[in-house]
Amino acid sequence: MKHHLVLKLRAPVAESEGIPDWQVFILDKSRTVTSLTPGVDAVLHADRRDFWVTHEYAAGPEGWTESERRHGLDRTYRIVLDSTAPVPTGTVHRLARLPEVEEVHQLVVARSPIPDTDLFTPLGGTSSSAASIGADFAHALTSGRPEVKVAVLDTGISPRHPELTGAVAEARDFVDLTGLDTTSFLGDVLEADDDPTDELGHGTHVAGIIAGRGVNMEPGMASGCRLMAGRVLATLQTGDGPQGAGIVDNINPAIKWAVDHGAAVINMSVGIRHTGGGLPHADVIAYALEQGVTVVAAAGNDGTPTKYYPGALPGVIAVGACDDEGRIAPFSSYGANITVVAPGVRILSSYAGTGYAVASGTSQSSPHVAGAVALLESLAADHGQRLGPRGVMRILHHTSDRVDARDRDRQSGFGRINLIDAFKWLLGTYSASGAMVPAN
Repeated sequence: MKHHLVLKLRAPVAESEGIPDWQVFILDKSRTVTSLTPGVDAVLHADRRDFWVTHEYAAGPEGWTESERRHGLDRTYRIVLDSTAPVPTGTVHRLARLPEVEEVHQLVVARSPIPDTDLFTPLGGTSSSAASIGADFAHALTSGRPEVKVAVLDTGISPRHPELTGAVAEARDFVDLTGLDTTSFLGDVLEADDDPTDELGHGTHVAGIIAGRGVNMEPGMASGCRLMAGRVLATLQTGDGPQGAGIVDNINPAIKWAVDHGAAVINMSVGIRHTGGGLPHADVIAYALEQGVTVVAAAGNDGTPTKYYPGALPGVIAVGACDDEGRIAPFSSYGANITVVAPGVRILSSYAGTGYAVASGTSQSSPHVAGAVALLESLAADHGQRLGPRGVMRILHHTSDRVDARDRDRQSGFGRINLIDAFKWLLGTYSASGAMVPAN
């Protein structure tokens, strides 16, 4: 494969405006830049490497904003090496020791195991786990507003599924494994494009929990809201069955895309462990939160105090799983600073193609919370307001059902979300003060 390195410099290079972003470059090499800094150039040339310089993130049409600069997005570069030879560890270490380099790492392919899934033929509207957290009360007030968009960054979405017809407002495929050994992958793995078709089913299951239309299942948490489908994981076939897999750094531009295209909420039912270097997704998640986008992420499914990212990043709503009675699921990880728990045991939702499935995991509890946040943002929008991450976190803190007298529990955070109390609290705050709770 042609290897890539991601470098975050302490300051952007002077000619930065002429450097293409990597997603454009892999499809169109008519504009090439072959020098970054004298120090970086010297290290790579000493290793007999030719390379191209690209931006990791795409700037907006008017250039880099102050927020993007503050979080280092303008000074993060991807070096595309014109060689299939592995990069020696010593080369990476020499780059890391350069005074102008803040951080450097090679690309990592992460796997996201899919929980046990049972294909299911629904019999029409049945009991809903959403009812256990007060969704019926919330739906009496709003099913969500179409301008409140929820980005689902996952294995994609099946856009022709009857539960999701018309639900996807924008779509983008960020999967590009060009140069990798893809013999164990199935389906589309090359050339990022605008087709988010889900070949695995995981992303479609998540999307149905958020915005399912209620054709052959209960409606999703926020069926009136629109989705943004960001495909960030492909399908990897293993001896234990199919898994979602993709390049970790390729998820970062998807987060920025969601923010820059108007997402109010980002759901990430994905997570990876920290294996060295900077924390995964840290810069772009900080950018998203500063832009007023609430990020909701799954806590993990190994039932241990292991941290999974982005759920373990500051400001992210990390969601654990419980059953319909509020009991913490034994598989729910708790290494992240858990914010709340939500239903994640035997959840019925849409699946790949036009199918349906029952699945369990924090991947299922996270979209319950993302949909709940979209409902709260919709109610705020009814009054001309925006909650943002801090406003949402404040509501969850005050209204979730604690497991005991403690303010926060290691495995359940503030407790199980309670939309009845959340909506009453929000409406009460508005009635008392004439304004919603503060946004960012």
